[in-house]
Amino acid sequence: MTKVERKGIPLRRSSAEDQVNGSMVNMLAHSFSSSAVPDLMKAKSSVQFSRENSFRRTTETEVFDDGTNTFFWRAHTVTVLFILTCALGYVTLLEETPQDTAYNTKRGIVASILVFLCFGVTQAKDGPFSRPHPAYWRFWLCVSVVYELFLIFILFQTVHDGRQFMKFIDPKLGVPLPEKGYGGNCLLYDPGDKTDPFHNIWDKMDGFVPAHFIGWYIKTLVIRDWWMCMIISVMFEFLEYSLEHQLPNFSECWWDHWLMDVVFCNGFGIYCGMKTLEWLSMKTYQWQGLWNIPTYKGKIKRIAFQFTPYSWVKFEWKPASNLRRWLAVCGIIFVFLLAELNTFYLKFVLWMPPEHCLVLLRLVFFVNVGGVAMREIYDFMDDPKFYKKLGQQAWMVAAITVTEFLIVVKYDPNTLMLPLPFHVTQCWILGILVILTWTIWRFFIRDITLRYKETRRQKQESTSEQEKPLSDGSENPAARGKQNREGLRHRKS
Repeated sequence: MTKVERKGIPLRRSSAEDQVNGSMVNMLAHSFSSSAVPDLMKAKSSVQFSRENSFRRTTETEVFDDGTNTFFWRAHTVTVLFILTCALGYVTLLEETPQDTAYNTKRGIVASILVFLCFGVTQAKDGPFSRPHPAYWRFWLCVSVVYELFLIFILFQTVHDGRQFMKFIDPKLGVPLPEKGYGGNCLLYDPGDKTDPFHNIWDKMDGFVPAHFIGWYIKTLVIRDWWMCMIISVMFEFLEYSLEHQLPNFSECWWDHWLMDVVFCNGFGIYCGMKTLEWLSMKTYQWQGLWNIPTYKGKIKRIAFQFTPYSWVKFEWKPASNLRRWLAVCGIIFVFLLAELNTFYLKFVLWMPPEHCLVLLRLVFFVNVGGVAMREIYDFMDDPKFYKKLGQQAWMVAAITVTEFLIVVKYDPNTLMLPLPFHVTQCWILGILVILTWTIWRFFIRDITLRYKETRRQKQESTSEQEKPLSDGSENPAARGKQNREGLRHRKS
């Protein structure tokens, strides 16, 4: 098994090519002496990876790897099991159990989670990413399972018990907190304030400004498409306009929506993300073992590149190509926007302040699992014959997003049932009708019309070919009869 196969990159090779390459390597082995074994292995590796790259998709970059399998890449299942057993044995035999029930309960839950994470990191299935290490992505897959189980537990509690349960995580939680409104005085220049006429702008410059930029920079790396990023960015601002009567946090000034968010923070983050994507698509992915690099500068560079992708796939969503891709892209945008809304509604119904560490940890969690989930969704949509089922991380992210929304619905249905303003309802109905009309025209009426025109054109071409007089007179009866009569007249004369 090659290194590329261990990393989860699907290879489709034929037995004939294996025989040809095997015979080439055998001939090289007989022709070279024992001192040329390293050169032979390099030649074999280049032949092997050139064959593997020939089966890659056109949107995937070529990868050259010398196949070095160091201690860093080997599985350490027995070692992890031994360390885990020693830790449990120490707690059982040498440590005295406290008489605090609440402390023992928390400690037991944390220990159970750690044992599950150890099992998942060593035994779970690898995903599409292999850098910086496959175990890193297996860890986040297990964290997503733990988080989903936690959400299910919260979902099955009463509203009061669920909110009070958060005190077991942090005693400061479980207390209702007012949401901060960003509306109010929306003048860019306030002539009434002589000391600082631009105080409205400086008041909006809080920690969320760099958070918006960094967030959209990472989202661009996840989605890998400028149009989808801009659509999601603009759509979320429309959602904030529409739902500001439910959450005061959505109430912002017009220039805060469109200038600070869409243009500067989101727009600049998307621009930097697209430039990074351009660099990643042009980068040469040539991997070499650390101990095979002679210079210290090369070793440091290799260590830094360990945190870059092993290979790169350019996402070509092509939503208008067929109905399946169009529905898939619309579903991705919908789930993306729902996850964004869950960030605000969850902290509202569970009484968590925006600056709490749990809110930040949730964002870090989605940053790590979102990229894997998006790659698995793209593979499933782009090549359904090879990827016959949805990836495990994508499945977990979809389940988590839906569960979060169900918690919001259960814990505060009154807020969600507040009626939308009439003009907002009209705008959303109009937008939905436009999308449905375009979908019916593009994938049904237009396709039927094109097929009808193509069938009619083919019939006209076949009819014209049948009625067209043939150039060869011997094959045309009328022309052949006329030729015979002229020949007979010629002989008589």
